[in-house]
Amino acid sequence: MTAARETPRERYRSQLRAEIKEHAWEQIATAGAPGLSLNAIAKRMGMSGPALYRYFSSRDELITELIRDAYRGLADTVRAAAAEGADLAALGRTLRAWALADPQRYFLIYGTPIPGYHAPDDVTETASQVMECLLDAARSPGGDAPHDDPVRAHLAEHREWAADHPADATALHRALLFWTRLHGILSLELAGHFTGMGLDPAELYASELRTLTR
Repeated sequence: MTAARETPRERYRSQLRAEIKEHAWEQIATAGAPGLSLNAIAKRMGMSGPALYRYFSSRDELITELIRDAYRGLADTVRAAAAEGADLAALGRTLRAWALADPQRYFLIYGTPIPGYHAPDDVTETASQVMECLLDAARSPGGDAPHDDPVRAHLAEHREWAADHPADATALHRALLFWTRLHGILSLELAGHFTGMGLDPAELYASELRTLTR
């Protein structure tokens, strides 16, 4: 069954919402997410504030939509790489390429939390799709390792964040290390903290990937 076609009014609304989001990304790039202003966007578009609020009822609704788009973009990119057989190292390179291509989207979902903003549950559900791909790639074919490592033992007991995934404690530990350590390097690189240090961020990232996937 074919999907119902959009009416001209619905199509216009979709186009205007997309234009508002583009202006929001431009504003975030210059002023950061905490400085996002619907009234400023309305002025830029030649609209009144009340007119723009017909398309996004609040700043938080607009931020939520931008976060959803960013997470969906990353999840689709990672899932596509996983579908082509990417291993954990390849997924790490995919993550870095996505972040470098659009740092503002990266920082919106992995940067400093926006004061006073709380994301709805469905945003977390989309974010978990990325972790599922990492857990799939991190699973050990040899089965679970003994829980003599206190971190692995802790993860085996407290695995609510991956409750629906069959990964063992070793895979949970590996995926968690992968996630935290690579994001640490990426965040520092994108924020410019390696500038003037004489370091090659790409090589540092690659070295960390080799350590994590050895």
